[in-house]
Amino acid sequence: MPVSGNILVDRKKIMELVDQLRLTIPEEIRSAEDVLSQKDQILNTAANDARRTKSLAEDELRDRLNSNELVIQAEARAAETVRDAEERITRMLQQSEAEALSRRTEADAYALRSLRSMESELGKLAVSVRKGIEVLAEQMAKGVDSRKYTEEEEAVAGMLR
Repeated sequence: MPVSGNILVDRKKIMELVDQLRLTIPEEIRSAEDVLSQKDQILNTAANDARRTKSLAEDELRDRLNSNELVIQAEARAAETVRDAEERITRMLQQSEAEALSRRTEADAYALRSLRSMESELGKLAVSVRKGIEVLAEQMAKGVDSRKYTEEEEAVAGMLR
């Protein structure tokens, strides 16, 4: 009916469509129920995967932090070893310089003692030489060449030899 807004439909055709709908809807509902039941399983699997991934990431982070800490500890030990070595070198240099100064002082003291001893010996020799010169000068002044020497003169001559 064109004016009334009603439509004429073939009843047989409609019944076939309704039957098809009745047959199809339960399958769709079953399919939807299967998807819903799988949804929980999929969500559980996804949650488990997320937990596993998170745990692996945390383990890797811990490993990297531990590795980083080892590097930091190794660098700290190396720096400490270098400082210790530098301190030992400084102490050794100071000790060597002190020892060198001590030896130099000892050598100077020994040289001074030796020079003073030589000065004393040279003084004694100079006295002996002077006495010898005086004796010879007296003899020449007296003109006595063949004269016998006194014991004192022989002692002085013995010191000159």
